[in-house]
Amino acid sequence: MIQIRTMLKVADNSGAKILQCLHVMGGSAKRYGRLGDIIIGTVKVAEPRKEVKKHEVVRALIVRQRKEYKRSDGSYVRFDDNACIILAGKTNLPKGGRIIGPVAREIKEKGFQKVAVLAREIV
Repeated sequence: MIQIRTMLKVADNSGAKILQCLHVMGGSAKRYGRLGDIIIGTVKVAEPRKEVKKHEVVRALIVRQRKEYKRSDGSYVRFDDNACIILAGKTNLPKGGRIIGPVAREIKEKGFQKVAVLAREIV
């Protein structure tokens, strides 16, 4: 469950390290984001001389969450951290060229094929 002001790790090589959630996309009443949801966030920590700078407002895709997520087959999946990847502009393509760490299977099911291809491990 990702809500406003949640701090997330950035799991790609775009240059951002930590992102703070500003808004969960999907309507004004949508309070929480889950795996595969798009959020708007601001970069709090970034590497110098990279593509994404500190204080930049970006769109991001949630790829890991600490709160357990119930799948359609009845099983649960849970990760050690909250993580996202930064999306390029208003597209569904990732800004970075590499994804670090595991990614949930729900990402591929929700139509983010390019993200699933870049991920080394799909859980």
